[in-house]
Amino acid sequence: MDTDQLHAMRHSLAHITAAAVQRLWPEAKFGVGPVVDNGFYYDIDLGERKISDQQFAKIEKEMRKLIEYGDDFERFTMSIDEAINWARENGQPYKEELLNDLKRSGTTAARDLDADELGLATDGDAAVEEVSFYKNGTFTDLCRGPHVANAKDVGAFKLLRVAGAYWRGKEGNPQMQRLYGVAFATQAELDEYLERLEQAKLRDHRKLGKELDLYTTSQLVGVGLPLFTPRGTVLRDIMAQYSNQLRQRHGFEKVWTPHITKKELYETSGHWAKFGDELFLVTSQETSDKMALKPMNCPHHTQIYASKPRSYRDMPVRFLETTTDYRDEKTGELGGLNRVRSLTQDDSHVFARPDQIKEEINNLLAAARELYETIGMKLRVRLSYRDDSDGYLGDKGLWQSAQAQLKAAVEANDLDFFEEEGEAAFYGPKIDFMATDAIGREHQVATVQLDFVQPERFGLEYTTDDSSKRQPVMIHCALLGSIERFLSVFIEHTAGWFPFWAAPEQVRILTINDTVLPYVDEITSILTDTVLMKPVKYNEVRFTTDSRNESLGKKIREASSMKIPVQLIVGPKDVEAREVSVRTQSREEKVTLSNLVAYLQEL
Repeated sequence: MDTDQLHAMRHSLAHITAAAVQRLWPEAKFGVGPVVDNGFYYDIDLGERKISDQQFAKIEKEMRKLIEYGDDFERFTMSIDEAINWARENGQPYKEELLNDLKRSGTTAARDLDADELGLATDGDAAVEEVSFYKNGTFTDLCRGPHVANAKDVGAFKLLRVAGAYWRGKEGNPQMQRLYGVAFATQAELDEYLERLEQAKLRDHRKLGKELDLYTTSQLVGVGLPLFTPRGTVLRDIMAQYSNQLRQRHGFEKVWTPHITKKELYETSGHWAKFGDELFLVTSQETSDKMALKPMNCPHHTQIYASKPRSYRDMPVRFLETTTDYRDEKTGELGGLNRVRSLTQDDSHVFARPDQIKEEINNLLAAARELYETIGMKLRVRLSYRDDSDGYLGDKGLWQSAQAQLKAAVEANDLDFFEEEGEAAFYGPKIDFMATDAIGREHQVATVQLDFVQPERFGLEYTTDDSSKRQPVMIHCALLGSIERFLSVFIEHTAGWFPFWAAPEQVRILTINDTVLPYVDEITSILTDTVLMKPVKYNEVRFTTDSRNESLGKKIREASSMKIPVQLIVGPKDVEAREVSVRTQSREEKVTLSNLVAYLQEL
C-alpha cells in the first residue's frame, strides 16, 4: 500500500473512532483528529467522564460495527456561515471556534492545527468562504480529507492509549482527552508493530537504567540532570574513549574549554540571537560581565584556533573535546536520557583549507561507519539542507556549494542517503547519520556539518603560500552526539546486554563452594593482568567475584538479571581439570585456564 492510501486509511479510522465515541457518549465534543506516525488520534471532550484503557475494547467494538456496516465516506461542502451554524446546532464548540477563526483570518489563525482537519477552499491568508465535510453513516465532520471510499477499506487497527492535551496546544485552554490508535494495511503488519511495541517496553532505557544500576535522578538536583552511578560511568567512559580513539587515529588532538563564557562569544557566533532563550545565564559577583553556561563548544574552539597565526602548512587543524554542555530545555520535553539539560558531546572541529574538505569529510564518515558497525547498528544518511526561510546565516551561494560537497562525499562513500530541506544547522548543512536499532526504530546519532559562517564571523584566517590571508572552512562532527541520548539508544538497542568490550561488568566469577577459593585467586590474577585491545585499546577486564554462601542457581539468576555477558562458574571438578565453566547469553562451554585470556579476547 502506498503512502497516500495508508494516510487516507488512517485518517478514516480517526473519523470512525470519533463516530464510535459519539455513539457511546452522545455528549462528546470533538477537536481535531489527524494522522500521525503509524496511526492517528482524536481530541475529545467528555466533560467529567474519563476514557480509560479498560474502555478501549468497548470503543473498538463500536468501531468494528461501523466498519462492518460499510458506509461510504461522502464529501460535501458548506459556506462558512452554514458550517458555523452546523457546529453550533450540533453542540460542537471546538469546531465552531475553528470555523470562526477561518472566517476571520483564513489559515493564519489555524496554522497550529493539522491541515488535514481544516476544510479549506482557499489558500493563503484570505478569509475562508467555503469548507468541506465528510459524512460516514450518521457521523459528519469538518474535514479536508482524503478518506477511503468505504469504511470497510480501513485495514487493521488498535486503540493504544489516551493522554491529556490542551485544546490547540495552549495552556489555559480546556484540556481534552487525546485518544491514540495505530493502523496498518494488514493484521500481520499490525501484529508485527504491536510486538515491536512490547519489545520497546521491555527495552525502555529508563526501566533498564534503574534495573542495571546505570543512572539515577534526584528532585534536589533537578529535572533533566541525570546522575550516573559507577556502572553507568564505566559505560559512558568506554564509549567516549572509543570515540576519542577513532578521531585521534585521524589526527585529532584533545583540547579543554571552560563551562562558562561571556555573552559576547555567542553574540559573535550567532547562537545568542538564535538560541538565547535556551541558555542558562550566570551572574558574576565580581564583574559586570554577562555570562552563560556553554550550550555548545564550537565558538570556544574558534578562539583556540585564533590564538596564534596559522599557515597553510598547519592545515588542517583538528580539535576534539568530550565535554558537558548545558541547555535550558522545556521541562515538558525532558525524558530519561533522550533529552536532558546537561548533555555530554564528543565534539570535534576541523579548520581546513577548501582543498582539504573532501579528505576530512571522508575521514569522519569512515570513523562514524566504523563505530556503528562495531555496535551493530545499520546506518543511512540524511542530507540536511536549508530551506527558503530567513533563519540561516551566510551567503546562499556558499550554502549551495557546501550542500553539493556534502552530497558528493556521501555518494563517493556509497552511503544510503535521503535529502531533507529545513533540517540544516543555522550556520551550515549537515550529514546526519540515522541508525536503525534491533527492533527497527531509526534514531539520529552522529553528525558531520560544514560551516562557512562561523569562520567569517570570528575573522579566522590562515596565511597562504603567496602570503595572502584566507578564511578556513570549519567542519563540525560528533560521532556519538549527546552521549546521554546515545546511551538511551544503545541501552534499548542491546536490551542491556552490552557487547563484552562495553559492559560495565564484563565477567562475574561464581563459586560453588569455599573449597575453590585458592583456584579463584589464580583466575582473578590472570584477569587482573589481562588487557583487551579491541575495539577500545587498554580495556582492562572488569570483573567481580560472588563467593557468598548462596546457591549457585541464585548467583546465576542475579548475574543474568544484571546482564553480565560472561559468567565463570567454578566448582571442584573445574579445579581438578584446570578449567572453568563459561556461561554467556547464548551458550555454555568449558574453557581451560590456559586458554581463558584468548577466549575473552575473541568476544
